[in-house]
Amino acid sequence: MRSTLLCTAIYALHALAAPSWTSTPFSPPSIPLAVRSPYVNTWLKQGAGTALNDAWPVFWAGQTAAWVGFVSVDGKPYSYMGTPSVDGSSYTKATQKSMNFTATQSTFVLSAGPVDLTVTFLSPTDYVKLSIPLSYMTVAVTSTDGNAHSVQVYSDVTGEWLSGSDGWDIEWSTTTTDITSHKVSLKYPALYEEIDDHIQYGSLYYSTLSGKGVTFQTGQDILARGHFLNNSVLPNTRDTNFRAIGDVWPVFALAKDLGSVKSGSVTFSVGHIRDPSAVYILPGNVRQERSLYFWSKFSTAEYVVSFFLNDYADALKTANALDARIAADAAKISPDYFGIVALSIRQSLAANELTISKNKLGLGWNTSDIMLFMKEISSDGNMNTVDVIFPASPIFHYLYPELGMALLEPLYRYQASGLYPNKWSIHDMGAHFPKAIGHAEGLDEAMPVVRTRLFLLTFANPKLAESGNMLIMAYSFAKQTGDFSQIKRYRTLLDQWTQFLIEDSLIPTNQLSTDDFAGTLTNQTNLAIKGIVGIRCMAEIAKLLGDTKTYNNYSSIAADYVTKWQVLANSTTGPHTTLNCYTATRTLGGQTYNLFFDVQLGLNLFPESLYEQQTAWYKTHLNEYGLPLDTRHTYTKSDWTIWTAGIVRDQDLRDQLVSAVAKYAGDGLNSDPFSDWYDTVSGQVSGFRARPVVGGHLALLLL
Repeated sequence: MRSTLLCTAIYALHALAAPSWTSTPFSPPSIPLAVRSPYVNTWLKQGAGTALNDAWPVFWAGQTAAWVGFVSVDGKPYSYMGTPSVDGSSYTKATQKSMNFTATQSTFVLSAGPVDLTVTFLSPTDYVKLSIPLSYMTVAVTSTDGNAHSVQVYSDVTGEWLSGSDGWDIEWSTTTTDITSHKVSLKYPALYEEIDDHIQYGSLYYSTLSGKGVTFQTGQDILARGHFLNNSVLPNTRDTNFRAIGDVWPVFALAKDLGSVKSGSVTFSVGHIRDPSAVYILPGNVRQERSLYFWSKFSTAEYVVSFFLNDYADALKTANALDARIAADAAKISPDYFGIVALSIRQSLAANELTISKNKLGLGWNTSDIMLFMKEISSDGNMNTVDVIFPASPIFHYLYPELGMALLEPLYRYQASGLYPNKWSIHDMGAHFPKAIGHAEGLDEAMPVVRTRLFLLTFANPKLAESGNMLIMAYSFAKQTGDFSQIKRYRTLLDQWTQFLIEDSLIPTNQLSTDDFAGTLTNQTNLAIKGIVGIRCMAEIAKLLGDTKTYNNYSSIAADYVTKWQVLANSTTGPHTTLNCYTATRTLGGQTYNLFFDVQLGLNLFPESLYEQQTAWYKTHLNEYGLPLDTRHTYTKSDWTIWTAGIVRDQDLRDQLVSAVAKYAGDGLNSDPFSDWYDTVSGQVSGFRARPVVGGHLALLLL
């Protein structure tokens, strides 16, 4: 009924033509639709421009997530979403007039005869609903000729939202209480397992508020859609022939008769709910099941869906207020900055799940035991990867600093338990989300080539980067929140990492950095900066805890390292820092983005002359789409580019760096959710998609 090749061909044809509608702030590579969690993460590919009804929505990894929309106006059917198959029935495609996205919403306006449809996808961002893996779609109708029209709205989804393979058998049911809701589940779930990044347990819910004019149907795609196209209503029938997702394509359809109206609307919710959401390792190899935070507020999935739908007005009000705040703050930086920030927020937040544990004996919830888990989307699929959390951290500093601490808590607690054998910070909490089971043997970073265990541990693990990252985040979140309980609780661990940085920061061994795709390198200048800043952050932590002696000691060491680093980091080919120190010919250079927290935290470790020197050098190395990560390649990272924009001493250069990222994001050459790794000459993606590190694009809002 539907093939990857066909979808790709359709997309390619549309990408060739310039869109006829307006796109604000710009036309992104992919537009967020239902983007709420690692498994509710649905987008509309754009490229050079694709209307809402020109292509199938897709899961972040590219698989079809069929979502269909029709509207009947005075008995004439139009499509507004998806490219549905309908045998023996016909419809007209509504004409897209505009697309707009903000930090919380994506809005499409389409013309369907004498009415306009405004289709809005909203992912709320207030605290409790952050843990609810549901998203809104509202279809609003407005007459364009001043007359009332008979309007009925239809939408359906398929089991493709539920699994990474359409060969898996599914079961479903429909309830009609205060909500009309389809629940779809795998017949044979697999706890904590994924197929192509889809989780293989839990249930899909597609729902709307019950009431006059609401009808439903479950059944074969062409039958359910055909019934609405021919009758403008659904028959309230249930197909009980449970089968595979792709076996004559069962769909889960809802419709709402708005009546004869000049304006009206209907809101749907879609999402994937599971319990438990993650497993976390405790001493004694005990596995603790963890649940999404919302379960402490709601007893059943149906209850939370009902709350979610009934709360739409308040959710929209809160979202609009946040959008206005972000737009105002971004406007103070650059005209191009808001679009980057707005496109990044839902993508970054959707990689995270807020969890709690049950009390002993499973009686009630321990709401004081909060952990946030992040999936390293598209690169490794690891859980709570430190060198992904760190670049993403500005989004938490700006929006939810207390959740930044919750993101670090699983890492602290595991290492403080003694389960991790290395003296430096762990790389991640588990190789495969959502299993936070640690790395008891200490082999937590996959290496590009096979080496002996000794070599892995000594030379290749990104140990300095992770230790520096953790110390910087430990101080910055404690300082921002005024909550010192976490740094006090894990003081011994933080001191341990600091001792490692003192030993290795000034002369980093051959190892990976946060940019592990670039491979290992000896004596990385930018990595040394991170280590030195990390030592100074531990000094500041000691100061917050009233330990003046330790503060003076670590501050003195950091200052001494800066003096020595300045000599070692000089390039032999001009006034700029070299990529790596101590080499015979220090000709390479790169972005020294690790200086960002020296500026943001007001540490003033490094001299002003360094910032001025780097600013001048960056001006001579700009390409059409921005500043290369280093002089070995023409690719860059958009998150680090924004961090670098935050440390330069020339506002015009800062704006150029921001505008270059915006130009890449809207160049029409790419179609995947915002990739942070791209080429500065061609504007093409180098790799990655939908990663949470784009939360780092909010860095300038912290200054």
